[in-house]
Amino acid sequence: MKKKPDFMTVLNFLLPFISLSLLVLLWLYASGVNSELVPSPGMLWERLVLMFEKPIGGMNIFGHILVSLRRVFLALAAASIIGITFGVMMGWSKIFYSVFGVLFEIIRPIPPIAWLPIVIMWFGIGEFPKVLIVFIGTFMAIVINSYTGIKLIEPLFLDVGRAFNAENRQLLTEIALPSALPAIFAGIRNATSAGWMTVLAGEMIAAKAGMGFLITRGMEYFDVPLIMLGMICIGIVGAILAVITDYIERWICPWVAKRA
Repeated sequence: MKKKPDFMTVLNFLLPFISLSLLVLLWLYASGVNSELVPSPGMLWERLVLMFEKPIGGMNIFGHILVSLRRVFLALAAASIIGITFGVMMGWSKIFYSVFGVLFEIIRPIPPIAWLPIVIMWFGIGEFPKVLIVFIGTFMAIVINSYTGIKLIEPLFLDVGRAFNAENRQLLTEIALPSALPAIFAGIRNATSAGWMTVLAGEMIAAKAGMGFLITRGMEYFDVPLIMLGMICIGIVGAILAVITDYIERWICPWVAKRA
């Protein structure tokens, strides 16, 4: 006999729909007060259709999303390879940490946007500077979580490995790295969100495509529906990226999901 869901279970299920409904109602009310500053959902739909009829920069909304995603994925792939290696080495090797730890702690608090002027002066306004800015924004989170994952390994696990005469390389690859995987993937998940936000800021300067470019174009021409359409698409894509990274983490680290 199936147990009937209790009140709190039903409430927790309904609350997301209630909050979204309240947001839509607030949106409709604000658009009724001043539709020039807060376009209605119908106006956003018309602007979306217009983007397919008259593409901006030769692309519709999906083309601009793909351009931004390509920049994020390129930077994230490079940041994952370099950042995981760097973070693991800092957590595993005291010599490596002594050499690079202080330098990393000095650079880490600098926000990615602060690098934008100097990156443009060094590399111009092409594609590489935009990817580099995203790389900087994603690299830090991956390094920190990789380092933390290695440092939080239970010493007992390593002691057991040493008791079975495991070499230092085996301790790292067969014990330390699998134990640190949940923390590493948490860093990748945070880096994905950070990269999606960073690429938008980078595209607002001297870009010819991308979601940041669309919002800048809307600001220049006081095209509020275009700005809001871009913002909504940014939020939806960001949420989808979060779901995908969470699914990948559960697939690669199934013991985390079972433990949760």
